[in-house]
Amino acid sequence: MQTIYVDVLIVLNIYVNFFLIKTTSKITHTQIKFIRCAIASVYGSLFSLLILIPHINFWVNIIIKLAAAITIIMIAFGIHSLKRLIINSISFFIVNFIFAGVIYAVYSWLKPDFIHFNNTYFYIDFSLVLLVCTTAALYFAVCAVRYFFDRTPDHSGCYKVIIKYKNRMISLSGIADTGNSLVDFFSGKPVIVCGENNIHEITGEKSFDFNFKTIPKGFRIIPCSTISDSGVIPIFCPDEVIIVDAEKNEKKSVEALIGFGSICSEAIFNPKLLK
Repeated sequence: MQTIYVDVLIVLNIYVNFFLIKTTSKITHTQIKFIRCAIASVYGSLFSLLILIPHINFWVNIIIKLAAAITIIMIAFGIHSLKRLIINSISFFIVNFIFAGVIYAVYSWLKPDFIHFNNTYFYIDFSLVLLVCTTAALYFAVCAVRYFFDRTPDHSGCYKVIIKYKNRMISLSGIADTGNSLVDFFSGKPVIVCGENNIHEITGEKSFDFNFKTIPKGFRIIPCSTISDSGVIPIFCPDEVIIVDAEKNEKKSVEALIGFGSICSEAIFNPKLLK
């Protein structure tokens, strides 16, 4: 019988949970803070100790799994609405299912001595290469799923974009526009483009050099192109961005950066952020 080290088990599951939660955040375009993700990962890792129990009834195990997943999502993302909780929970289940399926496929195919399954939980005594390859495979799989769902977004509606930064909060009229496909190369986050005249109101910067000879701390520039022009725009990472659908009376905290361009006082975002 394989020896299971509790410390290795906990560390493994903290890593896996963190990755699964961040992946869920990516495919749902939901903003998540590092500390909440870390706390939820540690909390979720405690359920992995069920692997040490000889046998758990199938339905009892399912109930425990459901309770664990929902509470992990509540800790990680908070409770903004029942609909958002359900969407995030379902997405988390899907990501878990894909990841577990890949692990079990490797286990069934290779029958390695360093993987142990019990009560639907697994223990890897530590094949770092396998873990990295598996998480990479999952990442590309969920990106493919996210791309499929983002192909035909519904962008009708009346929106408000609330931007929180330091001690400031501003609400702008939001425009969902598939033409805004701007994404930050380094973080992979979509960019919501606001008007240049909103810089002071949002960030507190009294002046901004659009020749980019000097850039305020926390800002960087990225290339941007439109139908008629191309150039660069400044972007920064806000504390939180919330998109409010006024017609449906729904709001969603999204993971996005803020950029400033030559537009009016609206905030232009890609409608995939609403998915």
